[in-house]
Amino acid sequence: MNTRNDIRLFLKAIPNSYGQVFFSDQRLFAFILMVITFFDFYAGLLGLLSVLVTNLTGFLLGFDKKTISKGVFGFNSLLVGLGLGIYFEPDIQLFLVIVISAILTLLIAVSLQGVIGKYALPFLSIPFLLSIWVMTLATKEFTALGISERGIYTFNDLYTIGGAPLVKIYEWWDNLQIPRSLRIYFISLGAILFQFNLLSGVILSLGLLLYSRISFSLSLIGFYTAFLFYEIIGANISELSYSYIGFNYILTSIAVGGFFIVPSKRSYLWMIVLIPMVAMITISASKVFAVFSLPIYSLPFNLVVLLYLYALKFRLKPSAALSEVLIQHNSPEKNLYAFQNDMIRFRHFDKTALKLPFLGIWSVAQAHDGEHTHKNEFRHAWDFIITDINGKQFMESGDHLTDYYCYDKMVLAPADGTVELVIDHIPDNLVGEVNIKENWGNTVILKHDDHLYTSLNHLKEGSVKVKEGETVKAGDELGRCGNSGRSPYPHLHFQVQGTPYIGSVTLEYPISYFILHQKEGFSLKSFAYPVKDDLVSNIEQNELLYQAFHFIPGQRYYWEVSLNGKITSSAWEVDTDPYNNAFIRCRETGAMAYFTNDGQMMYFTHYAGNKQCLLYYFFLSAFQIQQGFYQDLVIRDSYPLNLIYRQPLLGLQDLIAPFWKFLRSTYSCKYDWIDNEMSPSEIRLLSTAQNSLAGKILQKLDFTLIIQKKGIQKMVVRSKKIEMEVLCKD
Repeated sequence: MNTRNDIRLFLKAIPNSYGQVFFSDQRLFAFILMVITFFDFYAGLLGLLSVLVTNLTGFLLGFDKKTISKGVFGFNSLLVGLGLGIYFEPDIQLFLVIVISAILTLLIAVSLQGVIGKYALPFLSIPFLLSIWVMTLATKEFTALGISERGIYTFNDLYTIGGAPLVKIYEWWDNLQIPRSLRIYFISLGAILFQFNLLSGVILSLGLLLYSRISFSLSLIGFYTAFLFYEIIGANISELSYSYIGFNYILTSIAVGGFFIVPSKRSYLWMIVLIPMVAMITISASKVFAVFSLPIYSLPFNLVVLLYLYALKFRLKPSAALSEVLIQHNSPEKNLYAFQNDMIRFRHFDKTALKLPFLGIWSVAQAHDGEHTHKNEFRHAWDFIITDINGKQFMESGDHLTDYYCYDKMVLAPADGTVELVIDHIPDNLVGEVNIKENWGNTVILKHDDHLYTSLNHLKEGSVKVKEGETVKAGDELGRCGNSGRSPYPHLHFQVQGTPYIGSVTLEYPISYFILHQKEGFSLKSFAYPVKDDLVSNIEQNELLYQAFHFIPGQRYYWEVSLNGKITSSAWEVDTDPYNNAFIRCRETGAMAYFTNDGQMMYFTHYAGNKQCLLYYFFLSAFQIQQGFYQDLVIRDSYPLNLIYRQPLLGLQDLIAPFWKFLRSTYSCKYDWIDNEMSPSEIRLLSTAQNSLAGKILQKLDFTLIIQKKGIQKMVVRSKKIEMEVLCKD
C-alpha cells in the first residue's frame, strides 16, 4: 500500500467485511455488528485479526483492491475467526492458526469467485464453511490448543470486561420474559456472529431494522415459517442440535426474498416455499456431519440459495414479477426502488436502439396486424408514406410516381450494422400495378446483432448506395423510397426479423425514440410501436440542447448560487468510474449524479451523496431531457423513492414496498420557449418535481432552465421554502 487511496480502500474494507455478513455496506450497521462480536472479547479480537490478515494479504497479492474494499472476501474470514475464537482459548498458537485460516479463506474465496462467478453466482459463505471445517478437523490433533471455557463462566468474563453493571444488564436480558419463539429468533440471529445470547440478538435485530426494513421483516417471516414447519412436522427447533442453525432460515429469507431477487410478492412466496427445504437439509445434514463431529453452520443456507439462483438462470423468459438483481445496491429497498424505476425508464436498454429509417415527418399507412398484407408471421411490420396537411400522399392527380411525396426520398439505416443483402435491379411499378413475382422489391437487409436484422423494402431501382458486407452507421443513406415489388403506390416497408433472408418472419421490436405529431401538440414515445395514421419523426437534434447536456469527461462547471438571499459558489466536474459510468461530481460535497446520453436522450440514472447541494437540484430539474425542441412538449418520469424521501416516512414505505406504494415522486419537463426555431440562441425549459402521499401533495419544486449558446446559463428553483437563482460563471 503505497498511496493514500490504497490506505482508504483498506480501511473501508474493515467495516464492509462486517456488513457483508448481512449483504450490507452501511457503516453504522457494520459498527453495530463489530460491537456485537466483542461481547466475547477474545472472539471479537480474533475475528478482527482474521479480517485484517485477509484484506492485507489480498492487497499484497495484487487482487482487485476495490473488490477487497467491499468486504466480499473479509466477511468469510471474519466468521472463521469468530468461530475459532469462540471454541479455543486465546494463545499464541491460536493466533498462528487464525493467520493461516484467514489466508486459506481468502484463497478459497478468490478461487470460487473465478469458478462460480462466471455463472453470475455469489460464493456466499462457502469459503467460511470449507476453511472452518478444515481447521476444526485439523485442530483436533493440536494438543497445544485449549478448549475455551468462557461460555461456562460467562458471568466471570462479563465482569472482567464491564464489571457488575454489565453482568446485571446481561442477567436482565437473559431473564426477560418473552415468547419462546421470539427468544429462539433472537438467539438464532445472534448466532450468525457466534453470539448465543438474547442481548446480542436484540441489538442485532435493531441494527437490521435500521439497515433495512425489508431485511428485518424477511428475517421474521423466514424464521417463523421455519418455526411453524417444525411444529407441523413434530420436530423441536430449540433442541441443542438445532439451537445454533436458526440463522439459516433468516439468511435464506433475506437472500432470496430481497437481496439477490428484487423484493416482490413472488420473491416472498418463493422464500416461504424454500424455507422447508432449508429445514429438511438442516435436519439431514446434521445427522451426516455428526459422524465427523462437525457443525453444519450455514451449509443449508448456501445450498438452497445457490441451487435456487442457478435454476432461475435456465428460465426461457425471465419475469419482471420475479427478477434477479442485475445491479446490486447492497440494500433490498434500493434494489426494489431502482428496479421499479428502471422497469419504466430503462426496461429496453438491453435492446439495440432502432430509429425510424427516414428524415422528416412520415405517416403510418399500415402498422402491425395491418388490414392488407401485415398478417400472421409477417404482422410485425410498418408501411410508411408522406402526407400533406390534408392527409393526401400525393400531389396533382397521383397518376405518376413523382406525384407521391415519399417517392425518391432518402431511406436511412435505423441503427449501426452490416449490410447482409442488397437487391437493386427490380423496376418500379406504375401506380396501381404490383409485381407479385418479386414481391419484396428492391431491398436492403442489415444485421445489427445476433438474431436481429432489419429489412427495408420497395426501394427505387438503382438507388441503393451500399454493398453487401459494408458496415453502416445509424442515419447513413441506404437508398431511396420507390415502388418496386408488391407495391401499388410508393411507400417504405420496414420490418425487424431474426434471420438475414428476404421474406423472413417478423419480430415484435420497438422503435427506440420518436416524436408523435398530433393536432394538440407533440408527444415523446420511448421504445414504442407507431400505429396506423400516426405522424412520426425521429428526434431532430437541437444544437443548443445537445451542447448543453453533452457532458464530456474532464469538463468543469462553475456556478454562483443565491439561496434565499445568501450568495455561495459551486463547482462540478464530469468524470467516469472504472466501469465507464459517467457522472457529474460536486467538488465541494463529493456528491455524484450518474447519467447516460445517447445523443437523443439524456437520463440521470442515480444520485449519491449530499442532497442539500446544487447538484442535487440540478439532478431533479433535468432528470430526463430529450435533445430536440418541440414547443409545449411535456416529458414525464418518476424518481426512485429512496433518492427523494427520508426517514421515518420512507421507512414506513419500505415495510410494504414489495406490495404497495403509497408514496410517489414525479417529474415533468415542459419545452416552454425558443427565441428562433431556425437559428436559436436561447431556450427555456420548465420542470417540476412533486412528492405526494396517497394522492396528497407533500412538496413541490419548480425549476426554470435557461440554455444559451454557451450551455446552461441560468437555473431558478422555487418552492414554499426555497428561492434559488443559479448563474453560470464563464
